[in-house]
Amino acid sequence: MSKIEVNQISSQCGSTLTIGQSGDTVTLASGATQSGFGRTGTVDWDTTAKTASFTAVSGNGYFVNTTSTAITVTLPAGSAGSIVSLKDYASTWNTNSVTLTPNGTDKINGTNADAALATQDQSVTLVYVDSTKGWRAVQDSTSDVTGFIPVVATGGTITTCGDYKIHTFTGPGTFCVSSLSGNPTYNNVDYIVVAGGGAGGHRHGSGGGAGGFRESHCSTTSGCYTASPLASSTSLPISVTGYPITVGAGAGSTSFPPNQTGASGSNSVFSTITSAGGGGGGTNCQAGTNGGSGGGGGADNLPTSVGSGNTPPVSPPQGNPGGVASYAPVHYGMGGGGGATAAGGTGSPNVGGNGGAGATTSISGSPTAYAGGGGASVYEGGTSGTGGTGGGGTGTIGGPAPNQANGTDGTANTGGGGGGGERGVPQDIGRAGGSGIVIIRYKYQ
Repeated sequence: MSKIEVNQISSQCGSTLTIGQSGDTVTLASGATQSGFGRTGTVDWDTTAKTASFTAVSGNGYFVNTTSTAITVTLPAGSAGSIVSLKDYASTWNTNSVTLTPNGTDKINGTNADAALATQDQSVTLVYVDSTKGWRAVQDSTSDVTGFIPVVATGGTITTCGDYKIHTFTGPGTFCVSSLSGNPTYNNVDYIVVAGGGAGGHRHGSGGGAGGFRESHCSTTSGCYTASPLASSTSLPISVTGYPITVGAGAGSTSFPPNQTGASGSNSVFSTITSAGGGGGGTNCQAGTNGGSGGGGGADNLPTSVGSGNTPPVSPPQGNPGGVASYAPVHYGMGGGGGATAAGGTGSPNVGGNGGAGATTSISGSPTAYAGGGGASVYEGGTSGTGGTGGGGTGTIGGPAPNQANGTDGTANTGGGGGGGERGVPQDIGRAGGSGIVIIRYKYQ
């Protein structure tokens, strides 16, 4: 074997230099590197499958195994001609996707954002073109590769908060999903579902219970915001379909006949999530009713006569029981309606029980309270119960003038319970519960 040692080979004439003959293989020695030749559009495949997140090297191809978990592949710093290939090793990218992350300010198809590979058995080759487009897919066996692909949906009143879209339903409608994200991680939504509040009882009336309150919050799904203490960490998966939305009505006011227990609010529904209407407030010798939160107990009733909350039971609980009324022979103070985070207050002579506190969440982009219990009435002067934070109505002061004062309804679209009614026209009326609300939030860019 001959050996030639030179520092430079130049053509004798012209601008073309040929190394070897047709059919020959030109090989670089082990450990040697080349410069100036560029690549021919192919890669050297690493046949040890990747099972965890890693940073790719230009010129290499990788088999990526997402059988156990999703994997993030960080692309190398881009320079013109850089090339990387990826292949779904176990045909599981549709279950656990691959997230492509550009280096620093580099772009993928013109966008400085992650891209998703989420198609079963996909293979893709990416070449870095320039700073305008960055990495471009030049070969893709199944689908286009681009920046973040959002969920597309309609329905309700739509607002945005940063990278997140919010659909608010104050009445019936449809949350209609027409397209899913390219990354299954983002094909989930967070929500609050609040039912209609119960009405306050009529005459010696306790406060109505708040509508049931249910919430989810996962920061990956809908961003970092302050959720209520009742929020589940499990978001709701969605598919391409229409989801009918039911927003529960608040129970109407109660007036005649005397001693009438308040009506219960109506349920609110989104997909598999149902929140129960608030229980109606009790009256003289009439128990409060069960519901998302329970109605308070009426006068002369045993403590067991208060309405139970979280009925039917769910976890985390959707509400609390109503409060107990006093047993004094005069100057009755009735029990407050239950709220999302607290039971209704206990009545005492000359003082009506306050409504239980609701729950505060910033899912809409600003902190808002929902599902407060209704305040209870008081007879022959004194202080009626205040509504719980989250739309609960105020109880009535009854009896001879000048002690009379009307209570208030629960606030619309909060699920607040209505205030309790008392003797003395027109103070007899047990006030209406507030209607519910449904809010849906997800990442859209």
